[in-house]
Amino acid sequence: MTGAKFRHLDALENQSVYILREAHRKFKRLAMLWSIGKDSSVLLWLARKAFFGHVPMPCVHVDTSYKIPEMIQFRDEKVREWNIDLIVGQNKAALAAGRTFPNGALTRVECCGLLKKDALQQVIEEKDYQAVIVGIRRDEEGTRAKERYFSPRDRNFEWNFKDQPPELWDQFKTDFDPGTHIRIHPLLHWTEINVWEYIEREKIPIVDLYFAKDGFRYRSLGCAPCTKPVPSQATTVAEIIEELRETKVSERSTRAQDQESEDAFERLRASGYM
Repeated sequence: MTGAKFRHLDALENQSVYILREAHRKFKRLAMLWSIGKDSSVLLWLARKAFFGHVPMPCVHVDTSYKIPEMIQFRDEKVREWNIDLIVGQNKAALAAGRTFPNGALTRVECCGLLKKDALQQVIEEKDYQAVIVGIRRDEEGTRAKERYFSPRDRNFEWNFKDQPPELWDQFKTDFDPGTHIRIHPLLHWTEINVWEYIEREKIPIVDLYFAKDGFRYRSLGCAPCTKPVPSQATTVAEIIEELRETKVSERSTRAQDQESEDAFERLRASGYM
């Protein structure tokens, strides 16, 4: 019964492993983003499966300095346990100048731009990465539904969501003009429930902030000042899955930066955000 229950995950896994291997074959200077959340933890697990227990590319964590402490503790434990080549990116100049929300008189979206987008771009330029693997999903947010598995950015890392290459019958465009930066999205076809089903089937370790304590749990993880927990009694992965089957609330409703304006997240992503 367990095998039948999760059989649909085999197709999702196979597609993601195929994309990861294609990316590794095509791009010699490749990295993978690791936000420490559930999606990127599944992505890391898939990479270990795709390459027989080894992650052959460095994992980049963009550290805003505002992450919940349990996230950093979990990151460091897995780095040691799985022998991960960890690259930590940080916009030290913005942090030193105090250019953060709210004390730096910035909006939340501007703060994300400085501490996440700009920090990531600094790492990409310093390490000269041709492509970066990211654990986003189409169902997570409207702008991300416009993505491709192999998604080009221009020399300034900007994304033209109105001009994306077609991807039909697993035929992916992987040859781009010199100077093009590529974002690769192996989880694009997954849903939030798929991610949790896979975590349950594979027994993937995740940070325990996702499990309810005192009637609340985190559904989406980000910076502590901009991420709020949701009411919940779910203390196991199975209970989280059942809870999600009943909810009508969007996954990113607890991420305050998404609520600042109707197109805030689209503008942020078009300029180079994850």
